[in-house]
Formats: sequence, structure tokens, C-alpha cells
Amino acid sequence: MGTENALYTILVEKIKQKSLVLPTLPEVALRVREAADDPQINLGDMSDIIAHDPALSMGMLKVANSAILGRGVKVETVNQAVTRIGLRQIKSVATAMALEQVFVSENEIVSLYLKKSWAKTIEVASVAMVLMTFYQRDHKHSPLTLDTLTLAALIHSIGVLPILTEAENHPDVFANPTFLQQAIIKLSNKIGAEITIAWDLSQEFTDIVLNWSDLTVLPAEVHYLDFIRAGAIHNGIFKNESTQEVLLKSYVAKGILPDIDFMSSDEFKDMHRDVKDMFS
Repeated sequence: MGTENALYTILVEKIKQKSLVLPTLPEVALRVREAADDPQINLGDMSDIIAHDPALSMGMLKVANSAILGRGVKVETVNQAVTRIGLRQIKSVATAMALEQVFVSENEIVSLYLKKSWAKTIEVASVAMVLMTFYQRDHKHSPLTLDTLTLAALIHSIGVLPILTEAENHPDVFANPTFLQQAIIKLSNKIGAEITIAWDLSQEFTDIVLNWSDLTVLPAEVHYLDFIRAGAIHNGIFKNESTQEVLLKSYVAKGILPDIDFMSSDEFKDMHRDVKDMFS
């Protein structure tokens, strides 16, 4: 137990001292974000930046041809994909598509944890994105946007990365995965919020990462948190059945879900499968 307590103490102290090594955004995401903030940027220039990264290019094509954008005529080039997605959304979408590059490690055990974390993140995010897509069809004037939700959902658990990286320096901790899970539960949201600040994301993202699992924070109006929490319910992250029921009923009342069993419907499952395919 001594090593575990020591690791926990190290993490807490490094958070306090702001000395915890935080992951950096992939270079291509930084380039896209910087370009998107340039008032002189045009679709052609943005396409050229994205085209230099094959993985990001493929991700953009999948997004542009997905059900959440209505499909329509299939796009086959990066330029067409960027045109369909639009410059306003491309900043968040590009960042989201590049995030998988952050969930890597040369340590076999850490790599396994990171892969599991990324897989769970995709599950939560894809549910949230599907529900947002259905919601927007009936609430066309909602101020919430799918691109913001996509990025928020994909970084909601980003705080696990520094915890696993720090644990890599203390191999004995892996003898007790229960402790590691507890450290993630207790610390990852706070660390994740620090990452959003380091990445220069807006306060909105910081608040979402900090509060998504804190069920004392219950927005009265429809909020990005609702969609992420619905994804967490669907994937068994909130295990208390009465908590699940209360939340789901509130989402029906808010119009996020047409009924409490919607996530078991074929309509939901079909789009959920399509959205998950964007990340494969």
C-alpha cells in the first residue's frame, strides 16, 4: 500500500505545484486550430494543411460522409470534406480526430490501459453525438453545436493520461489495478481540466471536463453535460440504477430522449454503429 499512497501523494502534489507533465495536442491539430483562427484562411488553405496528415484526412472524409452530417452525395477528397464540414466546425472536428494520437505509450501495461480508456471514450462520445444529432433535428435553433459536443465528449476523460504516465514511473502500482482506478476516479477530472487550460481550450470545455461525473452539477437547461452523461449511462459508467433512471427521465423531460428506452431502439443502434465507424 505504501507505493500506492506515495503515487497518490505525488499526483496531488504535482497538481498543486502545476508540475504534472501534461500531454500536448498533436502537431496537426495545433496547425489546424491556428489556421482556423486566421481571418484570412480559406477552404483551400485548410484542405492543404489537413491533407498533409493521412490519418486526419481519412478522419475528415469519414465525418463528412457520416450519417450525422446527412450523408448526401459522397465526398471523396479532403477539399470536399472540408467544404461540407465548414471552416467554423473544422477546428473542433480536427482536434477531435487527432486525439487518438495522444492515447499511446511504449510501456505495454500503460498502453493497454490507454487503449481501454480510448475505447470507452469513443463509446461515450458516439452515444452523445447520436443523441445530439437527433436532438438538433427537432431543435434547430439550439445554441448547442455537434462539433463542440464531439470535442468535449472525446476529452471528457483526458485526465487519465498523466495519471497513467506517472504510474509508469512506479511499476509496483500495477500490481493493484483497483488503486489505479480509484486514482483515476478521484483525480482525473481535475487533471483533465488543467489539460484543457494548457491546450488553450475555452472555459466551456474546462467546466465540462471538471464536472461531467459530478452529479451535484445538474444544469436546468439542455447542456453538453447531459449528452455526455447519457453516453456514460449507456456504457455502465454510472452504475447506480436509481441514478440512471432519474437522469434518463430528466433527459426525456428536456427533449434529449424521445423516451426512456430510446437507446435500445433500432433507430438509435443503427446511427450509433455508423458514428463509431468514424473512429475506426
